[in-house]
Amino acid sequence: MLKNILIDLDGTLTDPKEGITTSARYGLNKVGHPIPDSENIDWIIGPPLKASLAKLLNVDVNNDLAEQALLGYRERFAVTGLYENHVFDDVASTLEALKNKGYRLFLATAKPEIYARQILDHFDLLKYFDYPYGSELTGERTNKGELIAYILEKEQLKPEECLMVGDREHDIFGARKNDIETIAVEYGYGSKDELDEAKPKARIAKFAEILTILDRNI
Repeated sequence: MLKNILIDLDGTLTDPKEGITTSARYGLNKVGHPIPDSENIDWIIGPPLKASLAKLLNVDVNNDLAEQALLGYRERFAVTGLYENHVFDDVASTLEALKNKGYRLFLATAKPEIYARQILDHFDLLKYFDYPYGSELTGERTNKGELIAYILEKEQLKPEECLMVGDREHDIFGARKNDIETIAVEYGYGSKDELDEAKPKARIAKFAEILTILDRNI
């Protein structure tokens, strides 16, 4: 019986495109690697950010340049980028409906927990969650599989009683690694091909459709 729903943040609950991409460009510029405005970097939304910055810099993820770009990113994101964000339609009403149905809700994001909590609080969504789980600023738990395993252990949850909702393959694969079923949202930053390959249990075009899926007893 499903009791717990783990939910991604970026691309699932909110659209963080402006804040993330502008802050990433700021961080890359600080290390002498400006990215032209014409280059689409939306693909960095969702996966662990340091690895994406390293890819843009064409260096190893452990290279100091990637770390410096990340620090530059945070310099802007922590002050401004956090709030260059908007909540997708039906998110608040759907979270409220899920709570009213008795589900326990947990945020499961690769974003640092300190930022995730501020974002949820800013948009008045924090009240719907039992706890907003994210990564550490040191880089721990940016891997979605490790994050989900941590949540299961911390909250003493049974995988068969959990569901993961997210927009990227990392959400699907991370949940599957922990024997958890998944719903993918199609309005986020995962491409059709990416989601086709990841093979979630179900897919939804609007966040509110999760209620219909759950009524069918996924």
